[in-house]
Amino acid sequence: MNKIQKIFKTLKLVLKQPSLINLIIDSDERWNGFIQKKHPLKTQLPTIDFKDLLPNSDYSLNTFSFLGGGSLPTDIMLLAGVCKQIQDCSYFEIGTWRGESVINVSENAKECYTLNLSKEQILELGLPKKYADLHGFYSKEKENITHLFGNSLTYDFGKLNKKFDVIFIDGNHKYDFVKNDTAKVFKHLMHENSIVIWHDYAYEPEKVRPEVLAGILDGIPEEYQDNLYHVSNTLCAIYTNKKIDSSIWNFPVKPNKFFSINATLKDIKD
Repeated sequence: MNKIQKIFKTLKLVLKQPSLINLIIDSDERWNGFIQKKHPLKTQLPTIDFKDLLPNSDYSLNTFSFLGGGSLPTDIMLLAGVCKQIQDCSYFEIGTWRGESVINVSENAKECYTLNLSKEQILELGLPKKYADLHGFYSKEKENITHLFGNSLTYDFGKLNKKFDVIFIDGNHKYDFVKNDTAKVFKHLMHENSIVIWHDYAYEPEKVRPEVLAGILDGIPEEYQDNLYHVSNTLCAIYTNKKIDSSIWNFPVKPNKFFSINATLKDIKD
């Protein structure tokens, strides 16, 4: 099929289903072009090796579902490991889902806060009741976890009047939300040594998700951008005020390590 035929086929599909235009507008190509024009030197974050950030060779996860919509085991190991390095760590996250990340972090942090849409707000979006009910499934009974409810676009983070050691941004991954959440976190929730971690900076550990990267770059104050990194073997980007050895990795890479995982299956009693 030549280019002209492809153009006519695309137009025909859009006329039949106008919503497809959103897929075209939001395509990775568009966001790559956006980044190249606005941030020509930031089309990919430099990568730091997981083992350089967390040299401890023992990382345990006591709650992991291996179900859809969640994080990689290495993503949660990253969160828990970073929090474990900070005495009496105070943790905040945007985006609760089943509560897998925060329940694991809560074993290594003194206090945890997690913000998500309320059940009513989820239902107002036309999403199923079952989906709404599953939010906080693992985390809602833990004493050192505080569940907050609201839309991050309109939520007043300033009213918390509190700073956090580690902040995880894992809400809506559309550009406007990532930019908003990033800007508000840096304005209201950070102290000078805070660490910020973004989920889904990458589709998979060797493929950047350009829309999320664009939101990060446009949300973070310019003076912090040189301390942005991708953490190898994860979907995560990270900000830390510490300079860490990093480089632009040429994917795919030759592995320099592997993770040995032992899983124990446990039933959940109703």
